[in-house]
Amino acid sequence: MVPEKHVSGLASEPSFEEAIGRLERLVEQLESGELSLDEALCCFEEGIGLVRICHQRLQAAEGKVEVLLQTLNKGNLKVVGSLTEGAEE
Repeated sequence: MVPEKHVSGLASEPSFEEAIGRLERLVEQLESGELSLDEALCCFEEGIGLVRICHQRLQAAEGKVEVLLQTLNKGNLKVVGSLTEGAEE
């Protein structure tokens, strides 16, 4: 099995959702035990790159949320509860 290329075939980075989907497929390939050592290393390397992309996207989203919350607070509006409230249910 040869690792897949980015869906669009372009040099641009995948979206967060595309990267997560690709990571899931890579994990399935690695867990199958059917890859050669070289193929497994290739998948692992691709996975590390995708993790970095996801991490960057999440950091950017977190920064945007912080800016929006600061803007909201400057308008004398109060945020009720927290962003993680109810997530544990």
